[in-house]
Amino acid sequence: MAKRRKTAREKLEVDQEPKVVDDPRGRGKMLIPKPLDVDALIRKIRKGKLATVAQIRDRLAKDFNADFTCPLTAGIFMRIAAEAAEEDLTEGKKRITPYWRVIKADGSLNEKFPGGTEAQATRLTEEGHTILPGKGKKPPRVKEFERSLQEL
Repeated sequence: MAKRRKTAREKLEVDQEPKVVDDPRGRGKMLIPKPLDVDALIRKIRKGKLATVAQIRDRLAKDFNADFTCPLTAGIFMRIAAEAAEEDLTEGKKRITPYWRVIKADGSLNEKFPGGTEAQATRLTEEGHTILPGKGKKPPRVKEFERSLQEL
């Protein structure tokens, strides 16, 4: 019998504790957060505001007295939070994690979020942001995104 795949919500709510470990590359203390910690920070981003992936990672590291947050796990957990939000929306929930407000350090949109950059651009436009088209392989980005960054 085939094993049932976990939902994004199940992945988000996995029973694990955050860990601060020595970075294998010698860069100091590295936080491996839990998915719900990433989700909780994204939920703090207000309508009309934005946060970068780096801001989220920096805030998490500061909260756990680490030098930095593991970029790989943070990225995976942001995607899980986004997928769980879409599951919640499908189930009729109104207050979902506003993952579309998370952008890259240069203001570009995230291709790995549900619906890709098109869906993220639509939601951000609805919140009053102007989206500049991508150039070549570069994804679209938020115009003058620095003005909308929220302190985390």
